[in-house]
Order: sequence, then structure tokens, then C-alpha cells
Amino acid sequence: MSTTLSKRPSRTLPLPAGTARIRNGTVRLSRPKYDGLKMSLHDFLDWEREPDGWKYEWNNGIIEINEVSMKNDERYIANNIAFAFEQTIYRKQRHAILAETDCKLNEIQTRRPDLAYFTIEQILAAKHGEHPIPTFVIELISTHDKAQKLESKLDEYFAAGVQCVWYVHPDFKRVLVYSSRTTVGIYSGNDICSASPALDFAMTAQEIFA
Repeated sequence: MSTTLSKRPSRTLPLPAGTARIRNGTVRLSRPKYDGLKMSLHDFLDWEREPDGWKYEWNNGIIEINEVSMKNDERYIANNIAFAFEQTIYRKQRHAILAETDCKLNEIQTRRPDLAYFTIEQILAAKHGEHPIPTFVIELISTHDKAQKLESKLDEYFAAGVQCVWYVHPDFKRVLVYSSRTTVGIYSGNDICSASPALDFAMTAQEIFA
């Protein structure tokens, strides 16, 4: 049975019970609260999410879960990347790398990358209701992520106009850098991870995991 959500469903929808559990200090539900429910794109973009440890995305009218939201023990990676970006000319120009921001890739898919790069022009355009596509996206990959969904997401990103994707694997201290859908490099240690051709930003894998 499906449930159609009204505007601001986090306040009005009776939640499925779910089973709470704790893994590595993080509370999770065995059944994500909203996975598989129907929602319009307008309502999804206007949704005030209730934090529950999951990352929800919109796919052709259906809310789906693709991976667990950024975990507490992964925040240091996001912080390392953000700190390195702060030192660049791009940040001085008020461009930004933003965490877990909804990105409308096309008319049927909205994704929520762990980190995404936006120019100041894109940020201001979003203020006026536009949906700019980031040219650089970073995803933190866990053992729970399924290979098929990760491959599908790459197709979606590059089809939408993303120019560079980093798949960061904390468990292996390794970064997969896609500069196109068919061009990928695997980096670790002192190897340099570049955001080219999206922008002139780079840092070593060691700096990402420091």
C-alpha cells in the first residue's frame, strides 16, 4: 500500500514503526521511515526532513534510500576537504562546497550528494528558485552501498552535466576519481586527487583521510 504525502509530511504523516538499532554508536532504523513512499517533486524540495540517520532522494515520484547519511565518524573527511577548499581562490570568490544539498538532476531525479561544489552564481540562482547542477560531486562510500546503485548514480551525474565525481572509501583510505563516465583513477597515500575538469582543485588522498 502506498501513501501520498501532503506538504511538510514530517509534521503530518503517521510514521511507520521501524525497528531502532545501534551500530558503531549510530542509531539506525531497520525500515527507513519514508523509503518507497510517493511524493511530488515540489513537496520533496520543500520537505523539512526529520533526522533519522538515512539519506532520502527523489526518483520519478518515489522517495528512495540509496545510502546511509554521512556518519559521525566520516565528518572529519568532509571537514578536511572543506578546509582545503577554504584556501583556494574559489572560496575567496564565495563559491562553496556544500554538504547534503538536494540537486535536481532532471525532471525525474533529485539526488543528495554528500558534498557538492556550487559557484556563487549558482547559489544565488538557487535563491530565486532555480536548480543549478554542481560540476563537482563527492560521495562517501560505505560497505552498505550497492555497486549497481553507485554505477547508476554515476550515469545520472554525468548525464546531468557533472564533470567530476569523487567516490571516497573511508574503510580503504582510497579515492576513485571520475573525470568522465569512462575515465577513472584510483588514488591513495600521496597520490593527488584532482577535481579537473570541473575546477582547479586538488588534494592528496592522505590529506583527505588525515
